[in-house]
Amino acid sequence: MRWASLRSAPTYGAAQDDCNERVHSIRLEKHAHAGNDSAAGAGTPEKRECSVRVARATSTLQQATAGCQTMSHYEERLERDLTRIRKRVADMASHVETAVRDSMHALQTGNNKLAAATVLADHPINRTMREIDRLCHGFIALHLPSAGHLRLLSSVIRANIELERIGDYAVTIAREALQLSEPPRGSMARELERVGSETQLMLHQAIRAFNELNAEMARSTMIMEEQMENDLDIVYAELMANDERGAVKDTLAAFAIFSQLKRVADQAKNICEETVFAATGEMKAPKIYNILFVDEDNSCQSHMAEAMARKYFPGSGNYISGGSRPARALNPAMTGFMDKHGINMAAAKPRPLDMTPLELTTQHAIVSLQGPVKSYFEQIPFHTTPLEWDIAPLPDGGDAGETEKRLEEIYRDLGVQIRDLMETLRGEGAP
Repeated sequence: MRWASLRSAPTYGAAQDDCNERVHSIRLEKHAHAGNDSAAGAGTPEKRECSVRVARATSTLQQATAGCQTMSHYEERLERDLTRIRKRVADMASHVETAVRDSMHALQTGNNKLAAATVLADHPINRTMREIDRLCHGFIALHLPSAGHLRLLSSVIRANIELERIGDYAVTIAREALQLSEPPRGSMARELERVGSETQLMLHQAIRAFNELNAEMARSTMIMEEQMENDLDIVYAELMANDERGAVKDTLAAFAIFSQLKRVADQAKNICEETVFAATGEMKAPKIYNILFVDEDNSCQSHMAEAMARKYFPGSGNYISGGSRPARALNPAMTGFMDKHGINMAAAKPRPLDMTPLELTTQHAIVSLQGPVKSYFEQIPFHTTPLEWDIAPLPDGGDAGETEKRLEEIYRDLGVQIRDLMETLRGEGAP
């Protein structure tokens, strides 16, 4: 069964057929009256009666034809809106599938850049989920669907939530990859690769089945989950059988408990947000992101990035910068250059990276402009995304013309990177 086949459901399609039959019946009736009118003698009561019947039939035919045309336009609008929802669901599913694949690849290869990119890519997925939710509820309010269409919309709303959650799971895998000192090895790596491949295959088939509304494929895919659950039981048993099974068991149990508690807290927050909306109509406020820019002396690039982000995206984030070995003063060539671009940095000074672990956890992203983020912080918070931008430093000892040219290149490169980051986090047109 395909999405398009829902046209044949006993809703608008059946009503259209009934309408067409009624028009045909009225047209036959009109022709019959017209024939009687022609046969009746001029000026006779029969002639006048036939003329009245023909006029009534003509009026009824016009009304019925107009009604059928309205029904046809309405059905076209319904199908157009349904196709739009279908496309957005397919797009979101594709992005989610990519997120799972990339997160596992980052975990298995130690690719921290891919892991960080996967974390950031979850923001567009979340926005698409909210868009699909609005489209579905708008469809219900406008079309008042019944039977097959209503069942489909109900499934789309639930699948939309599940896809968003799968995207969150991919983010968790990517964040775990960023925490590891090296990729998994040995039997653990082999099991992760096997289970990961089976999971991705199951997800791919589930998405295909949903896009095609293929019930048989969906049923066969569900069987795979039962086998995977049995396989995971074997993996857990093998972990418990090693020499440090007590430590492994306690660690897994603790993580499971913390994970469940966090999910409870997240759902409680969602309930509160829905309560505020139901009671006041107030929508959830857009998120403000905390961004930390770092380099070695905080005298040039990191301070430029902070100032540019403040100027061009003031409503999207809180921005700070710091250096591992802060200089005594900012680079004067940089401050003069920024002043020409309308950014006054007279009061700015290099700052040390002396944040407490708790303060560091409030940063949504740490952007290094000089070397890996891990060279600045011994431990990166789990929910903080480390990013490394390839911005070449300002060379020492260059003449004024070369320095100005290089500053212009840095300014342009930072502008592109900052815009891409904030539009990924907040969406196109981020304030």
